[in-house]
Formats: sequence, structure tokens, C-alpha cells
Amino acid sequence: MEAGVSKRDRKRARAAALPSGGPQATRRALARLDDARAIVLVEGLSDQIALETLAARRGRNLEYEGVVVVPIGGAQAIGRFLARFGPKGSDTRLAGLCDSGEEEVFRRSLEQAGFGSDLKRVDMERLGFYVCVEDLEDELIRALGAASIEAVVESQGDLGSFRTFQKQPAWRGRPIEAQLRRYMGSADRRKLRYARLLVDALDLERVPRPLEGVLAHV
Repeated sequence: MEAGVSKRDRKRARAAALPSGGPQATRRALARLDDARAIVLVEGLSDQIALETLAARRGRNLEYEGVVVVPIGGAQAIGRFLARFGPKGSDTRLAGLCDSGEEEVFRRSLEQAGFGSDLKRVDMERLGFYVCVEDLEDELIRALGAASIEAVVESQGDLGSFRTFQKQPAWRGRPIEAQLRRYMGSADRRKLRYARLLVDALDLERVPRPLEGVLAHV
């Protein structure tokens, strides 16, 4: 530890370095769309961070390529983005990523926006829209394994906090994968920070299929 810098101060510094979420993140992305060659629509900022981090690890410069990842602020917003940028709008090359619980919202919105009818998951993937088995955290936890995730948590000085979480009555005795998923999703800043850290820790031969598929499409 640096002299005179407490663990709390380091955590505050890490949090301050993260981009702000919500509408600001969407506005920042939308401001870059004038010259976009392709647009990736994702539910939230953690998805954007994960995809941009993976692209960088693959040696890609999405900004130079004209690819913009847009956090839309939740699955219910997908329809208006598809209307604006889909075949009935600017007809820009699109891709997207959603949680399994939002698959039906994405499917129905794609159909309404003119991408086809009676779409199945394979059709959505052909269009560039991929579904995480549960969510982003679940995909990354299964790809890395619990031991590797705990090593990342420990490297961030969060292992004590996680051990305390594991002792909570609602989570005591639950599978560690479920505990890790809930722990990482239980605070917005933690979710954003670990989206980058876990993608950085991935073996590039074991990248979750939805993340790989979305980037391959654009």
C-alpha cells in the first residue's frame, strides 16, 4: 500500500475513476453516432464496459472502426432505438446483447422494427443480437470459474467484504457462483468495476459466446 493512502481511499479513487452510468452514459454514446458504421445496443453500462474491454484485448479500436456501444438504459428502451437505427430508420448495421430474462422484449421489438417475423434465438443471433444465459455476470463467472473470480476479488481488497456477504442468512450455504453473482450485482459501482476486471482476467480462448458473437458481428 502506498504510504499515507488507506484502503478506503484507494476504493474511493477506483470508484471515482469509473464512468457515470444512467442517462449520461447513453447521451455520451449517442453523441458519437454521426459517423458510426455500426451500433451495438446493450442494456446497461456494465455491458458496454465489458464489450469495449474485450474489443481492446482483441486488439480492436472500436472508435477508429466506427463502432459505438450504446447502453440504452434497460431492455424496455430497445424498441425506440431499433426504430431509430433499424431498417425503418437509418438502417445502420446493428448488434445487441441482453439478459435471458429480457429475450422476449428484444425479440418482440426486433419483429416490430421490421427485422423479421416469428424470430427464434438462432434468427436473433443471425441479426447480431445475442442472449446471455442469465446475465453478463453469470457468463463471466462460468467462463472464469469461482477460484479465479475470488482471486480477482482478493486483488481488489474486497475478499473480506465478500466473506461477510457469504455469511448473510439469505446467502449462507448457497453455491459460490450464485453468491459471487449477487455480490457483484449488489452495488452499481462494484458491478461496473468488475465488468472490466473480469473481462481483463479472461482466457481469450474461453470468452463467453454472446460477447464473442456480438463483437464478431460488427
